[in-house]
Amino acid sequence: MAYNVTLIRGDGTGPELVEATRRVLEATGVAFNWDIVDAGVDVMETAGTPLPPNVLESIRRNKVALKGPITTPIGTGFRSVNVALRKELDLYACIRPCKLYPGVPSRFDKVDLVIVRENTEDLYAGVEFPVGSPEARQIINMAPGKIREDAAISIKPISRSGTRRIVKAAFDYAVANNRRKVTAVTKANIMKYTDGLFYEVAREVAREYEGQIAYDEYLIDALCMQLVLRPENFDVLVLPNLYGDIVSDLCAGLVGGLGVAPGANIGTDAALFEATHGSAPKYKGLNKVNPTALILSGVLMLRHLGEREAADRLEQAVAAVIAEGKDVTYDLKPNRNDPTAVGTSQMADAIIRKLQSL
Repeated sequence: MAYNVTLIRGDGTGPELVEATRRVLEATGVAFNWDIVDAGVDVMETAGTPLPPNVLESIRRNKVALKGPITTPIGTGFRSVNVALRKELDLYACIRPCKLYPGVPSRFDKVDLVIVRENTEDLYAGVEFPVGSPEARQIINMAPGKIREDAAISIKPISRSGTRRIVKAAFDYAVANNRRKVTAVTKANIMKYTDGLFYEVAREVAREYEGQIAYDEYLIDALCMQLVLRPENFDVLVLPNLYGDIVSDLCAGLVGGLGVAPGANIGTDAALFEATHGSAPKYKGLNKVNPTALILSGVLMLRHLGEREAADRLEQAVAAVIAEGKDVTYDLKPNRNDPTAVGTSQMADAIIRKLQSL
C-alpha cells in the first residue's frame, strides 16, 4: 500500500529540507505517492498568490501533507501562508513535541513535553479594529472609563466548542502515546470569562478520562517559570492560541532550539506536518541547515498514518546520529564553527545509513 501525500516544497531552504526528508521517509520502507505542489514567495510571480488553489485542493484530496518552510511575503496584504492553511482546512490542533535528544546542546539533561495549541481562536482569530474606527469607538463606549479613546482593539474569542475539541485532542494524544498527564494553561485569574471558560470545559473533558490520564492546571506566568526550573514536572500541555504559540518556542528552547522541534497541524478532515522554524532564505541552496525538525515532523506523519513501527525506527535513527555527533549540521556541534559539520543532504544520508543498520 502506498500513501497519497501532498508534498509542499516551500521556499528558501524549504526545497532542500523537503528533499532530504523525502529520501529519509522512503528509506523506512513505507511507500508514498507524492503529490508535489509549490507555495510561497517563489511562486508569487507566476501564480499571483503565495498559496495557489491547487495546494489546498491537493491537501483536501489526499488528507495528509508534509510542508517545507514558507516565507511570509512582505507588503502583499497576505498575512501568512501557514495561517491561511490552518484556517482554510480548519487545522485546529497544533501539536509540537519538545524532546531533548542526547547530543543536542542544552542546559537540561532530560525534557520530554508535548504542546497542544488551539489554532483557530483567541487573539489570533484576527478580529481587530484600528484606532478611531467605528467598531473601536463602539467597543470603547460599551466599557466607559476602561479603554482609552485612542486605543486599537483586538477581540479574544474563546468558544465552548473550540475549547472542547482542543482539550479532547490533548487527552486523545496522551492516551495514544502513553503519556501520563494533561495540564491546561490559561490566565483565568484575570480573564475570568474567556480563559475561565477554557478551564471550565477542560475540567469537563478531564472527567471523561478520569483513571486514565491525570489532569491539572497552571496559570501561564507560573508555568513559564516552572518550565525553566523543572520541565520534568510536565507532560502534555494544552493551551489557547496565543499562550500556545509563546510556550511552544519556550519549550523548543529547552531542547536545543527550533532546528529540532517538529510540528503537526491536525483537523477533522486533514493533517499537515511541518518544521516549526522559518525558511532561512539567506541559507538557500547552501546545503547547510539542519533537517532534523522536518524529519521528526515526518515521524509524526508516520504515526498519524498508523506506521508506528517505521516511525519508531526513524526516530531511533535520528537520535543515534545526533548522539554520535559526527554527521550533524553545524548547529548540532558543540562549536558552531566546527569544520567537521556536514550539510543537510549528508546528515540525511547518515540517518538513512543508520536506519538500514537498525
